[in-house]
Amino acid sequence: MKDDDQRAVDLLRQLDRLPGPTHMEFPEGFDYERAKARAEALAERLGRDFGRPCPVDTVQDAAAYFVVRVPREATEAGSPVRVRLSNYGDLASISPPSGFPDRISDTIAEGTVSTADRLRLESALADLEYALVPHRPLKRAYDGIHTGWTWVGEPNWWIRFFYHL
Repeated sequence: MKDDDQRAVDLLRQLDRLPGPTHMEFPEGFDYERAKARAEALAERLGRDFGRPCPVDTVQDAAAYFVVRVPREATEAGSPVRVRLSNYGDLASISPPSGFPDRISDTIAEGTVSTADRLRLESALADLEYALVPHRPLKRAYDGIHTGWTWVGEPNWWIRFFYHL
């Protein structure tokens, strides 16, 4: 598990160094239409896998423009699930609906996502070539190259790649 965490942190640091505009929302060359089409494809796939429509929400002023919502009625645990899609490197994060940085956690240990639902989510993300980032490395304090930015709260890697900036 530590190897997976270290690989995730290495990937986050690599993406953090991508050249970009004067803000942190997306790197240079970010293709919004491509990202939107991929989010819609994921929503379609999850809708088939979970047997319910899984709408795509658009987020503004964030490093993740799209969130695919799996409704609580479709999950084994009876809890809604959100799949946040970063504007960087086709990263994905599975989170409970609140999704606020101090509340992200091990969703499986807490019972928010059952093992069967997690496997469905992971399979869809892998098939669509998203890189699923585990929560442990995302909760680490941000120590990347943009330390001079003004942050809301204490910055961590989750805020950097999946939340409002």
